[in-house]
Amino acid sequence: MAYPMDGRSQTTKRVLIFAAVGETGTGLALLFLPSLIGLLLLGKELTGIAIPVARVAGIALIALGVACWPGTALAGMLTYSAAVTLYLAYLGFAGGLAGILLWPAVVLHLILTAFLIWASISDKETKT
Repeated sequence: MAYPMDGRSQTTKRVLIFAAVGETGTGLALLFLPSLIGLLLLGKELTGIAIPVARVAGIALIALGVACWPGTALAGMLTYSAAVTLYLAYLGFAGGLAGILLWPAVVLHLILTAFLIWASISDKETKT
């Protein structure tokens, strides 16, 4: 359920914007600099399989930021689902990583992304 920013107090809006910016920044850092962020947060560089896991976590944090400001839950989930579909497919094609559930996860997220796009379009048509 989406909660429009209009009905929120100024304090709530400011706190959500602050949190959204912080989480989005952290997500971008995990997506593009996972080893460095691991070193800064945990005292050790991330290596091996921890790199793609950290990047998926970064994608999730970016989506959380989108959902909190200025978006909606639908926008946040669509951001996550589309981005993780692309990243997991990339891992399978170019990254040489492919466990037994990788391609089913890609297909599931692709279907979910299509449903979320459909829901977004339906919402826009209902409002006009």
